[in-house]
Amino acid sequence: MSDLKDLYQEVILDHNRHPRNYHGLDDATQRADGYNPLCGDRLTIYLKIENGVIRDASFEGSGCAISKASASLLTETVKGKSVQEAEALFHRFHDMVTSPPDSPTDFSDLGKLSVLEGVREFPVRVKCASLAWHTLRSAVAAKDETVSTE
Repeated sequence: MSDLKDLYQEVILDHNRHPRNYHGLDDATQRADGYNPLCGDRLTIYLKIENGVIRDASFEGSGCAISKASASLLTETVKGKSVQEAEALFHRFHDMVTSPPDSPTDFSDLGKLSVLEGVREFPVRVKCASLAWHTLRSAVAAKDETVSTE
């Protein structure tokens, strides 16, 4: 199990050091800002949605390694997904990071996103991991407000 945790930590560190889709999106059809006042994470999610499908996704911002890695993994995962699929992913991801640490779970269906499962052992880090996901929902809904984890 220790080897698996080490691998997960490496994936998180890699996405923090080399975030995927880390840029603005000039042709974004929707965007939203997110803020985690607890640790200062700030990010903007950009989406290009056409016919109910997320054709492109990116983000900009600053924050801790978990926040940045989560946003990076999110943008990789939602590209090509329908808005409904992205909503289902949000719920599945949220279930993963908020489930009790000692509960038996299987989140292998989340693929790379499952590397963030360990944050459920650190409740203060759940907000770091979920900020991008709440911001995604706000962007999809075209809400004109900053998402806050508080």
